[in-house]
Amino acid sequence: MTADTVSTKNLKSTNKEKRQSRIGEIWRRIKVNKGAVGGLLVILLLTGMAVFAPYLSPYGPNKMNAGPRLASPSLKHPLGTDSFGRDQLSRIIYGARISLYVGFIAVGIGAVFGGFIGAVVGYYGGKIDNILMRLMDVLLAVPQIILSIAIVGALGANLTNLMIAVGVSQIPRYARIVRASALSVRGQEFVEAARAIGASDLRIILENILPNCMAPIIVQSTLGVASAILSAAALSFLGLGIQPPTAEWGSMLSLGRQYMRNAPHLTFYPGLAIAIVVLALNLFGDGLRDALDPKLRQ
Repeated sequence: MTADTVSTKNLKSTNKEKRQSRIGEIWRRIKVNKGAVGGLLVILLLTGMAVFAPYLSPYGPNKMNAGPRLASPSLKHPLGTDSFGRDQLSRIIYGARISLYVGFIAVGIGAVFGGFIGAVVGYYGGKIDNILMRLMDVLLAVPQIILSIAIVGALGANLTNLMIAVGVSQIPRYARIVRASALSVRGQEFVEAARAIGASDLRIILENILPNCMAPIIVQSTLGVASAILSAAALSFLGLGIQPPTAEWGSMLSLGRQYMRNAPHLTFYPGLAIAIVVLALNLFGDGLRDALDPKLRQ
């Protein structure tokens, strides 16, 4: 075994230990934040509920006449039934699947495309920076929900187009966040070293710029899922998102608004589910932001 091989193995081992140490430090910071821990537990609970929905729900989400129509909460139907006699608890459990799925996919679209745009303009600067960031400013000037409505209106109302619309509306935020980080990273010595050995611009962006911008991307992604779930619910409430009879919290709110006097549980429980998941994501996102903040490191 040559000295170079031993040196490479030792370097990889050292880097691995540093990553494990860093992850442990972040987890220790999160654990002391009760709000972040509570939010994480709720997120894990909702995720488990979504994954095991067929085993947890007492009825099928679209099974009509599972009980009396507009029935109040009871032992047989803990959250009551809707105007078609469908069990509200079952529909809320299945609705968690749609909301979390839309939230994570939409954030993935925004983070991937927005992060790459931000890294490119931050690395090159100049005219590319001015052109693309002015375009991002134009998109940011339009309220997110209005932009999403416009995209869904153009593409059509279904699950795929809903995720695209919400994801595209989040691209400008990620672009600005990553651009700010890229501007501070591009002048670092390791970037200059990559240029010196002949690395291409694309390789530098993917291997040197973006990995050093991951902390703000992770924090914004956690908070962005909450925003995406709210946007998806709002679009479904307006009839531009998930279409009936699919169980989705926003469409359940839309269906229940006409029965608010006689059956307020139809709007209360879906609204409560949205509020709980958004609050949990925001609490965990705030805790994660504090844990990743270099100013708080000792």
